[in-house]
Amino acid sequence: MIQRLFLLETDTTDPYHNLALEEYLFNKAEPGDCILYLWQNRHTVVIGSNQNPWLECRTSLLEADGGRLARRLSGGGTVYHDMGNLNFTFLVRSEDYDLHRQLSVITTACRQLGIPAECSGRNDILADGRKFSGNAFYQHHGRRYHHGTILVDANMEMMGKYLSPSPAKLQAKGVPSVRSRVINLRELCPELTISRMKEVLAEAFSQVYQLPAEHLSLADLDEKEIGALEERYRSWEWVYGRRLAFTAQCAGKYPWGEITIQLAADGGTVQEAAVYTDAMDPSFASPLERALTGCPFHLSQLCQAVEHAPIPQEIQRDICTLLAEQNL
Repeated sequence: MIQRLFLLETDTTDPYHNLALEEYLFNKAEPGDCILYLWQNRHTVVIGSNQNPWLECRTSLLEADGGRLARRLSGGGTVYHDMGNLNFTFLVRSEDYDLHRQLSVITTACRQLGIPAECSGRNDILADGRKFSGNAFYQHHGRRYHHGTILVDANMEMMGKYLSPSPAKLQAKGVPSVRSRVINLRELCPELTISRMKEVLAEAFSQVYQLPAEHLSLADLDEKEIGALEERYRSWEWVYGRRLAFTAQCAGKYPWGEITIQLAADGGTVQEAAVYTDAMDPSFASPLERALTGCPFHLSQLCQAVEHAPIPQEIQRDICTLLAEQNL
């Protein structure tokens, strides 16, 4: 049961610091606490925990333009952050996690602005039938967080400039369709600013949970601990990870998300496997990589390895079908 509310707003726009601070707060959440963290990144592309940066983002162009690429802990797809976008994170212990209530904070804040907002599916919030907020999720060791974006006055052209939609997404929606399905809240509330959005979110936070929110100060946090986390988020190994010289690659799009599988084979055996996905729960990726590594590079053997992997049966079936389509 939620007994204490904490609110933290940061003026830092460095994505590596902000993601480190998010993880720090995640590790500090105690039973009965709900922390709302509001933050912004300047000129940044953020990829999900198991996404391939080279497939998701025009990395060279982003870097040439002074932008930054960051990788978060949660699953889900790639997003572009600028100063017209406000990010939020709800951090709680698992027993206190309530996605409906957390999303209600966002929709309640919008209604205070005269904007009718509604939740759609698992991870989108809409206004005027168009998406202004996408959400992603993470859980570990009895704690969970749910974070997302709020498009207030984001530069839509930059989204298209740096992001690389997969062929499956282009085929299913098309770039013009994607752009037509998103909206900045300033289109519906012309006077809206980021500062005002923070104010109404703080008010809605207390209103939905019927508790006063205590404002956290950065001075109260452990800078050394945050700095150690930030160093990891800045590292090439974390952001880019490995780039596999693969023998075979296949990709597919399913109700649970998109997946790309790369296999590096030598002597008829898979020496290394890489699995990239924008699934909301990407925890199956590592077990699948382990199952495929060391497997004979033969369809029946690969499928057998997939079927014995500790991953959901629905995903097993889809991956076996995908592999069969490759004529390995």
